[in-house]
Amino acid sequence: MKVNTQLLSKNVGQQIINTDNINILDLDREEIINLFKSYGFLLFRGLENSVDTFTQFTNSLSKDFLDYTGGVFNRRVINGNATILSVNDFKDEIKLHGEMYYQQDIPLMLWFFCAHPASQDGETILCDGRQFFNELSSPLKELFSKKKLKYVGHLNKDAWQKQYKTNDLKVVEQTCIRNNLLLQINDDESIDLQYICPAIHPSRCGKYPTFISSLLPAKHRYKNTVFFEDNSEITDDIVSELNEVADRITTEISWQAGDILMVDNTRIMHGRRAFSDHQRDIYLRLCSPAFPF
Repeated sequence: MKVNTQLLSKNVGQQIINTDNINILDLDREEIINLFKSYGFLLFRGLENSVDTFTQFTNSLSKDFLDYTGGVFNRRVINGNATILSVNDFKDEIKLHGEMYYQQDIPLMLWFFCAHPASQDGETILCDGRQFFNELSSPLKELFSKKKLKYVGHLNKDAWQKQYKTNDLKVVEQTCIRNNLLLQINDDESIDLQYICPAIHPSRCGKYPTFISSLLPAKHRYKNTVFFEDNSEITDDIVSELNEVADRITTEISWQAGDILMVDNTRIMHGRRAFSDHQRDIYLRLCSPAFPF
């Protein structure tokens, strides 16, 4: 079935519109793939989707689903499927970020499903990391090109058991090795973690520099968890400029029930506005594309 679209923002993001009362599973797969590769994220709206159709649709375009092992937020499992997770650990704002960019093994693609929108606020925000890089001042482009980021964390025993879904430190150690995380195990069985990575990455085609990281939420929510690799501070002036760029180029998704959002996690940063409605219910899947990427 041919896909009807409209642009969500300048040069990035497309909205797939249901003009013929069709089923999402009948949409042209190759057209969806081509749009996704071109625009970075797609919003599927008005298709009367349920959790079951969300699961079927995402299964048809994805592989290697992750269960969020190593992730820093609490996620509620939906319908007993460990790869379908809630995102409502708390109601505060989350700054723009790439998903799980504090470790090496990131999901290449993200899916979101709106089971129940907030009565107001709680919009998901998105921006193109290519455009973000282009909007940076020359001094910041040079700074982030020269200096990598260092994420650090301390987890007590209860915290790492929850985050890594195990009570076996050997399993944690193997996970850290696979993710290029420096692990220190302390006498009280707490752990310290360290991960070094760039904030600027080449695009998949290698033609464009892309700014994508977990820097902004780390600075916003957690003290003393991200620095430059040489341990120098990421100053408030730097963060202010990054937030100013983010505010200028961000696209908002005001959720409607049944919406599905498909996101390229190698290019598009996402976040959300704060909300107060406890009934807001958005689900997430982390995966890789089941097509050449």
